[in-house]
Amino acid sequence: MLDTGVPVLLARVGNYPLHHGSLGVVRTVGRLGVPVHAVVEDRFTPVALSRHLTSAIVWRTTGREEPERLADGLLSLGRRIGTRCVAVPTDDEAAIVLAEHADRLKECFLIPPAPPGLPRLLACKASLHRICAEAGVPSPSSRAPESRDELVDAGRELGYPLVLKNLAPFSRLRTPAVSGTTTVVPTERALLARFPGAVPPPVLVQEYIPRQQAEDWITHLYCGAGGVPLVLFTGLKLRSWPPYAGMTARAVALRNAELAVLAERLCRRTGYSGLADLDWRYDRRDGQYKLVDFNPRAGAQFRLFENAHGVDVVRAMHLDLTGRAVPDGEQAEGRVFVAGQLDFASAGAWLRRERRLPSDLPHVRPTERAWLAWDDPVPAAAEAMRFTGRVTWRLLRPEHPGRAARA
Repeated sequence: MLDTGVPVLLARVGNYPLHHGSLGVVRTVGRLGVPVHAVVEDRFTPVALSRHLTSAIVWRTTGREEPERLADGLLSLGRRIGTRCVAVPTDDEAAIVLAEHADRLKECFLIPPAPPGLPRLLACKASLHRICAEAGVPSPSSRAPESRDELVDAGRELGYPLVLKNLAPFSRLRTPAVSGTTTVVPTERALLARFPGAVPPPVLVQEYIPRQQAEDWITHLYCGAGGVPLVLFTGLKLRSWPPYAGMTARAVALRNAELAVLAERLCRRTGYSGLADLDWRYDRRDGQYKLVDFNPRAGAQFRLFENAHGVDVVRAMHLDLTGRAVPDGEQAEGRVFVAGQLDFASAGAWLRRERRLPSDLPHVRPTERAWLAWDDPVPAAAEAMRFTGRVTWRLLRPEHPGRAARA
């Protein structure tokens, strides 16, 4: 089905060796005979050990580099491979570099024809909120304060508790305002204690939608030229890690026509072209699906979704950029994605908070696992070893003297 003469480069910026979405990219096209080259942190990451990988390219980046230098590095990698590749980004920074430097990078890579500055605008939480308002797509009330006074005003206007997020790609790596994806602060005192300086780091302050009044949904899609979705999938997050705010730990593919209409409207209005992973929160208080995040790249759980022809978003991208038709078909319903240890941790957190096991555990069998695959077992073993080692190191490392004194 795919053109096996056109390889894929897995493009990454930053240090995240235990990323199951990257392994999903390698497997989904590698199983069909497409050569896959991947940027990796070292030669023993789970991705680097996949039997479906053609070559692992060690290129360590932090995201603190200037985008021009990152584009130079990608161009060097493309010339080393020697054959024009489909570049698949698995983080927002890589997607932005590919879009904003497409004129140069097209020498070595096939890149969707998105407006160059659009991925950065969509990935930035503040500009996304403005774009949603213009497109008629609901999103949570948000502010991007630039001073301590504006921070206080935002909290009083939106009310407590508040959600804090890193404002934009690159700044989340250079000057992170919060660790992880989302932090909830209960009071103004807690907010000001977190940001004692006169000028806070780049941060988004967002209204809190109580989890008891919410459902978390996802949309994964690939758009061709002009923002026309060639595949579009919707699903329900069952659990996440950290709980209620982090990466998808378990999800199920469910067709949601209203959500699909909103996602397509946004992409057509903006002219977005490429891969996208959208996070939504359904607010039962007003009956609206509110767009929380727009990630212009392959989502970590994209293998949850296929259409009736077995086409996922990465396969659709390869088909489109190599001039082949993307088979149209209904979304495969009921597929279940499980993210390994994250799922165990999320189930444990659910049990602790709800005083009962999640209802899906005894009844729902995974269709797609993030790490474990019988035709490619080594990455799962490598992930388990590195994950266990990381947890053990955190438990056994000496306590910081200042932390001990404060205790």
